[in-house]
Amino acid sequence: MADLTKTVKPLSVSPLKSSQPLGAALAFLGLARALPLMHGSQGCTAFGKVFFVRHFREPIPLQTTAMDQVSAIMGADENISAALCTLAEKNQPDIIGLVTTGLSETQGTDIHRTLKIFRAEHPQFDHVTIVPVNTPDFLGCLETGFALALDAIIETLVPETRHVGRRPRQVNVLASSMLTPGDVETIKEWIEAFGLRPVVLPDIADSLDGHLVPAEYSSLTLGGTPRPEITTLGESIATLSIGKSLDKAADRLKARTGVPDYRFGGLMGLEACDAFTKTLAEISGEPVSAKLERQRDQLQDAMVDSHFMLGFARLALAADPDLLAMLTRFLQGVGAEIVAAVSPVRAETLSALNIEITVGDLEDLEHLARRHAAALVITNSHGSETARRLNLPLLRAGFPQYDLVGGHARAWVGYRGTRQALFDLANLLQAQHHDPEPYRSLYWQDSPRALEVGATAAAHLVC
Repeated sequence: MADLTKTVKPLSVSPLKSSQPLGAALAFLGLARALPLMHGSQGCTAFGKVFFVRHFREPIPLQTTAMDQVSAIMGADENISAALCTLAEKNQPDIIGLVTTGLSETQGTDIHRTLKIFRAEHPQFDHVTIVPVNTPDFLGCLETGFALALDAIIETLVPETRHVGRRPRQVNVLASSMLTPGDVETIKEWIEAFGLRPVVLPDIADSLDGHLVPAEYSSLTLGGTPRPEITTLGESIATLSIGKSLDKAADRLKARTGVPDYRFGGLMGLEACDAFTKTLAEISGEPVSAKLERQRDQLQDAMVDSHFMLGFARLALAADPDLLAMLTRFLQGVGAEIVAAVSPVRAETLSALNIEITVGDLEDLEHLARRHAAALVITNSHGSETARRLNLPLLRAGFPQYDLVGGHARAWVGYRGTRQALFDLANLLQAQHHDPEPYRSLYWQDSPRALEVGATAAAHLVC
């Protein structure tokens, strides 16, 4: 049972969390021909867009209703209607994700009522799916906003059916915000190794993996889960939900379709990877391939090779709950000690961890890491200054990673991803081990002290 403590201070110092609207926008960026629309000021959207561009190093389609001082006081329903009309007519997206921000939530905007009015007044845009989701940025974090958006996508796009198994080789995958495009791609290949066809929601491996396209510019997402694919989720044989934060979305999908589901807190570490592999073998009826067996053997060898460095290593972690929980289970499984753990919010998944967790910011992580003599820090790029002040190595994980090229493409999950994480951790820790200065005897013939001692002894002998 985890011991959760919330820090009490008047402000956040060196914030750890990213906002809910960013998480919701990230979920919509994993859908094909989609366009996230933030209902708030231009600054809210511009700030979030900077984070996305620096992390993924790709152009990010993100729009705003551009609330100003007048609309913030007098009402901004017209801003929503005008923005939806413009985007639907000019860009012709399949999906628009209407996301609220702290400004519009404080104002009290009812986006669901406004959307009903828009539908009644503009039937010519009925072919455009609009998914409204309330994500005030004064609550939650990127993970909770992502989960809320995924729940809203399922409610809006997945019809209530009872056609389980109509597509006998198709499986649904609900992918948590902790998964990188590299992780999602690894999971898809993992599933395909058993002859199954995955439909990932949302599929950021297809839209944000970083690939050249013929089009010079696009105002919509390039790649991602197509809208027709989302409507077929009720015809799959199983749903694989990865990340405890998606439990509500998984419950809704199961209630609407009856498709049986399998839930995983994470896919790092030998035990978690074995559980996922066994589940795929049961669903498909296929044996585990020799390739996967080889990868498992490689991971076991890496665990043997790195246990000298990782055993009893004192580590400090800071991340959103899903990622924090997955890393904790993985690191404890290889013998490391989590001496400092910080999460931006409380979450159910944290209660099952056998460590002390602080709900706070990177300042709290710094104090805890110093107090408990941590040897390494794991967090996002915001923690680079924290690690520098502590004079400790930093393994970047989570969002955002703006000072590391390719951080978004890294695969953490699976046998190979776990193996690489072991190597990286062992190398960072090993680099901190300095050999002691060699001992030199007082009587060593070349040392100045030896010459001095020898001269004194000779003088005494002469006397």
